[in-house]
Amino acid sequence: MRDTRNSRATKTKEDSELPGVWVAYGKLLQHLRKRAELNQQALGDAIGYSLEQVASVEQGRRPAKEAFTVAADRVLAAGGVLEVLQADVDRAKLPQFFRNFALIEAEVLSRFSYDPLLVPGLLQTEAYARAVFGGHCPPFSDDIIDQHTEARLSRQKLLTRDPLAELSFIIGEEALRNPVGGAEVMREQWQRLLEVGRLRTVEVQVMPAGLGFHPGLDGPFVLVETKQLRRLGYIESQEVPSVVSDPAEVSAFGLRYGKLRSQALNVEASARLIERLVGET
Repeated sequence: MRDTRNSRATKTKEDSELPGVWVAYGKLLQHLRKRAELNQQALGDAIGYSLEQVASVEQGRRPAKEAFTVAADRVLAAGGVLEVLQADVDRAKLPQFFRNFALIEAEVLSRFSYDPLLVPGLLQTEAYARAVFGGHCPPFSDDIIDQHTEARLSRQKLLTRDPLAELSFIIGEEALRNPVGGAEVMREQWQRLLEVGRLRTVEVQVMPAGLGFHPGLDGPFVLVETKQLRRLGYIESQEVPSVVSDPAEVSAFGLRYGKLRSQALNVEASARLIERLVGET
């Protein structure tokens, strides 16, 4: 009897932690399906998903992927009401500590970041992101790894969204040489950096190893400018986040970033270094 009570308690805890937007999406999907006089199996057959997958989405236990949403919106003649929720569904796949900043990030005019130890999430390949989440301590379940990876890739729409944002990335050389996921994963990741660096609103610079002291040694940070022309900073350590809004502190971030830009390899030299890394593998 006690095991049953514990199981029920665990299920109740899990249900209470389901993101609200997943639950709301599921209820809307169920309403649209019933209006169309389809059961879950029929909807699944029509959009290429299993009965279990449709049921999980309707119950809010599993987030809908973009392909699911597009197909369901079409089959149910929903007029785009499911598609307008997709960005929020994707954002809820992110680690909870990051979701508030992700809302800010999605609409910025500019975003400058310094990342000394890992390739920044906005530039990661799927394989690299999976390797990062796969090494999390304590370990994530396979479902959580999938969700966090999907959300990270969804954030990358910022690179090409309309209107375009001005984006600058300074990456530590150590991050590029650390074989996260292995040689093949890194080779693909370097090629991705070269590809993204060709976008006209994106700059990728490498901070060379062995430079000595520089303002980035205190750790990674992000500096953004919002649509309201407000500048904010963001720092994170061991999954403890902080959005920095005090003007004096944000100004200091700006000064540090300007210094880092001057000390890092320029865009062309950075691309040549990454090309050499590709050639060495």
